[in-house]
Amino acid sequence: MDIKQEQSMEQTILEVAERLFLEKGFALTSTTEIAKEAGCNQALVHYYFRTKDNLFNTIFEQKFRMLFEHLYASQSLEDIPFSEKVRHAVESHFDMLTKNPKLPLLVATELSRLPENLQNLRNKLRTVPFELYTKLNNELQKEIAAGRARNIELMDIIITMVTLNAGLFMMLPIASCIMQLDDEQVKALLAHRRNENVQVILNYIKP
Repeated sequence: MDIKQEQSMEQTILEVAERLFLEKGFALTSTTEIAKEAGCNQALVHYYFRTKDNLFNTIFEQKFRMLFEHLYASQSLEDIPFSEKVRHAVESHFDMLTKNPKLPLLVATELSRLPENLQNLRNKLRTVPFELYTKLNNELQKEIAAGRARNIELMDIIITMVTLNAGLFMMLPIASCIMQLDDEQVKALLAHRRNENVQVILNYIKP
């Protein structure tokens, strides 16, 4: 197997594992099943990732990196007001979850099962969130000093954003079932909640 084939197979294993982890959870997904659906043997899965935990943590880390990349993109728009940066951040987070709707439940479940994973993730991504947090907090303090934002902690804004966005996707399967929503109605609901969540956060910040 040449380098391109190895990279392709490694990516295939990651994609299959991600889908199975999201569908079944960590505990009910086996490396045997991952290998079978990826079209390789179990030894190859262990060759690339050694253990199921390592494979899961690789996917977990990728998703968090993707989130920070989206948030960084929102903050790279230097010439727009702070409120618009917040809007972009909320929308980017919401859009990422729209593409990964089962991710919030998986994250909540696995962090409850293995809370040390959060510390491991923090150690690997230590500089990324710290730099982003510092930059945003500096801008928020300027907004507060200028009277354009109330005296509020940045962490409160982040917690509210994550709660609104992630909470929606965690309850969406139940809501869809009870309300008997079809695909188009779900899309309409998501579009509505995306706008509503932005407005809730912006109103939350206003003095």
